Amino acid sequence: MPRDTHLSPHPFDRLRALLAGVAPGAEPLDLSIGEPKHAAPDFITAVLAANAREWTRYPPILGTEEFRAAAKAWLDRRFALPADRVDADTMILPLSGSREGLFLLAGLAVARRPRPDPVVAFPDPFYAVYEGAAVAAGAEPVGLDAGVAGLPDLDALGADTGLCGRLCLLYLCAPSNPQGAIADIGYLRRAVELARAHDFLLVVDECYVDLYDAEVPGSVAQVTGDGWANVLATHSLSKRSNVAGLRAGFAVGDPAWIEAFRSLRLYGSAGMPVPVQAVTAALLNDDAHAAHNRALYRAKFDMLDRVFAGLPAYRRPAAGFFVWLDVGDGEAATRRLWAEAGVKALPGRYLSQPRPDGTSAGDPFIRLALVHALELLEPGLVRLRQVLDGAAPGRTDGAAA
Repeated sequence: MPRDTHLSPHPFDRLRALLAGVAPGAEPLDLSIGEPKHAAPDFITAVLAANAREWTRYPPILGTEEFRAAAKAWLDRRFALPADRVDADTMILPLSGSREGLFLLAGLAVARRPRPDPVVAFPDPFYAVYEGAAVAAGAEPVGLDAGVAGLPDLDALGADTGLCGRLCLLYLCAPSNPQGAIADIGYLRRAVELARAHDFLLVVDECYVDLYDAEVPGSVAQVTGDGWANVLATHSLSKRSNVAGLRAGFAVGDPAWIEAFRSLRLYGSAGMPVPVQAVTAALLNDDAHAAHNRALYRAKFDMLDRVFAGLPAYRRPAAGFFVWLDVGDGEAATRRLWAEAGVKALPGRYLSQPRPDGTSAGDPFIRLALVHALELLEPGLVRLRQVLDGAAPGRTDGAAA
């Protein structure tokens, strides 16, 4: 039977429809989208200027030698990898933002791992690109319940041999979006074992790996001592370096999959411009700005601990910059928060697959992106807390004051 390949309405289209005609009740504060607002490092302007002559070149799909060397050096340094773990010439591919790579990989996986009834699986709640990529590739999108903890039960996946037999690709997000859960090395090793046992492609989206609180997240690269077979990881500088508009990232992993991906992108990708590759290399070679970025988010987590003190559903994020908050009814709360507090959240329902009865695991939740400066964020979150507590925003005599 032909599969329905119509994409579901995008989460942000659904949000616009939900809030249509609703006026914000205070100065608007958009916490719905994970677009960093911290300043980008100053040095990128000089790097772009120094490489301005390269705008005349077609971008090399495999990347410049400088780019690949910087990506390898960052991986080696960040994850304490042995020098031979990553080969810069055969295992690294620049991406125009990790979203491009994540989307295209589903089609490649379905083509290279043909199944009678193909499946692309991912954690639920999820980054919308995973589901959209599965549908566009002609596969069944299957969300794996990640729960409040943030990571799906891989042993349950392994026990479901029927699903594994249809699986072409498994996406994992580590640290997870939106819960900010950190996958330990044992968890990542189990994912690699399953990918090899059932011959599917494992893609680990590690775009939040450099945004963390106390515990330092690891990488799937650290469990590939016996080789990278069936394993890729994607990385993005949008969050680490506050350069979402640069569209800069890369994939690393199994040389056979990297070569197949390079061949595909020769036909369908514009490639990363050489000046952008130079800026990306400079950003990867500089750890100081990433450490400063983490400090800014930690200060926001500290503020959040104060503002949300006593709120039973609140958990301080271990990584990333989202708060995944149980408010009973995410859609209703989103409308109320916008109408009464001027705070725009994203309903968890829009990041979760519907069950047969029409409900979803994300229904009770909202996602808040802590991307704004502290001085803008705190007043908005105080108003949000007051609305959740049933007080009128602006009161100073209630528990949320």
